[in-house]
Amino acid sequence: MSKLIGILGGTFDPVHYGHLRPALEVMQQAGLDEVRFIPNQLPPHRPQPWLDAATRKELVSLAIADEPGFVLDERELLRDGPSYMVDTLADLRCDFPESTLCLILGSDAFAGFTQWHEWQAILGLCHIIVMTRPGAELASLHSQPASITACISHDARALRNSLHGLILLQSVTPLDISASRIRESLRQGLSVRYLLPDSIYHYLGQYLEGQHAI
Repeated sequence: MSKLIGILGGTFDPVHYGHLRPALEVMQQAGLDEVRFIPNQLPPHRPQPWLDAATRKELVSLAIADEPGFVLDERELLRDGPSYMVDTLADLRCDFPESTLCLILGSDAFAGFTQWHEWQAILGLCHIIVMTRPGAELASLHSQPASITACISHDARALRNSLHGLILLQSVTPLDISASRIRESLRQGLSVRYLLPDSIYHYLGQYLEGQHAI
């Protein structure tokens, strides 16, 4: 039986419970063997991250240290140029030729999937797991092309039947936490405790004290 590897990319600027808890639920409910957190270097469709790459990598490492199924993957941080997921997946496919890759996306990201760089090639490299709210119908499905809707499934067991091409809708606990709100709270001098792990909370406090001291 092939290994199921979840892929969760993002700026993680900073990483928080809105990344961690859904990733854990997807790993458990979809039967993934691991989830690889892949911080990106140069996001092609958004402003440059607030935190530098080394800091974001360290925060992800701290956040996932106690979860054996979570893995930090640094490949995008080591690559020059924009962080296109199709390139990352092709690289992962070379490293794990016998494994099944499952790209984990939030529903908002999935809504714009057909605008991604070489999105058709992505479905030839992996399955996609779309995280949804319990009982919610994805309105974005109605605007997707037939080539997308034909791939949709609600059965996680189907992930092991092929190496790529399936889109699994997976319900997760909704957590209304965003990195942008955390950054804004920090700018206003407000506490962000309980929005992210204590290790990250304390690290950010020391980081900001160091920035103010410069």
